Amino acid sequence: MDPSHSVSPAPTYWVAPRHLAGDDGVLAERIGDTLTDLGWRMWPTSRNSLLYVSPDGLRGAEWILAAYPFELGGLPVAWQVSARPHPDSALTEWNAYFTAGVPHEALTDFLLALDASETPDVGLENAEAVLAALGARGWLRDMDRPHTTATDPGFSTNVSLEMVPPLIHDADPRDDLLGWQAWAEPVLGAPYLWCASFSASAPHELVAAFASSVAAPGPVPRRTLPVGAEDRLTVVRRG
Repeated sequence: MDPSHSVSPAPTYWVAPRHLAGDDGVLAERIGDTLTDLGWRMWPTSRNSLLYVSPDGLRGAEWILAAYPFELGGLPVAWQVSARPHPDSALTEWNAYFTAGVPHEALTDFLLALDASETPDVGLENAEAVLAALGARGWLRDMDRPHTTATDPGFSTNVSLEMVPPLIHDADPRDDLLGWQAWAEPVLGAPYLWCASFSASAPHELVAAFASSVAAPGPVPRRTLPVGAEDRLTVVRRG
């Protein structure tokens, strides 16, 4: 699928909350359109992925679902986003990974914040920014881990500073690092709806942009409702 050419039909539903609304099957198209509008260059790779690079060469985003590199929470990773300190650097400073099903609005806001950042490879001094962003949306801090974890009032979606899962690449090679992880589990014990993983060096301010967006309370348009989350969604109106 080429995310640079798409026409989405009119929405069938307006639903809330955003964090359980899924990606409506248009995660490739919506993010590709966003990056193209920002002036990022795109070209296909030999592993059937689509690589986007910002004009300054410091930021990258790759649609890797077809390559199926690995899974998070049993879901295939769809987008990998990265930043590097210099355009000619062979190694990225940090990476963020988003599975299929992640609300495209939240990933869009993350990428807009990344594009606007003057120093996309730094920003580790304010971990509290992530939890503050969620608290401003009415999310609750975990009683046992108030400085690292927050959940939505319905206890279906979590954002937490955790040990980084395997295969998450970062400039810091240590294997005992913490990075922000996010996941939606509409029904306890059922398959995840989506997962996101940020490597240890991902700037907290950018993670906060994603967290604030994924927790936004307003309804979002969807043509289809995600399997497993229908009973947790409120249909505000039909298109």
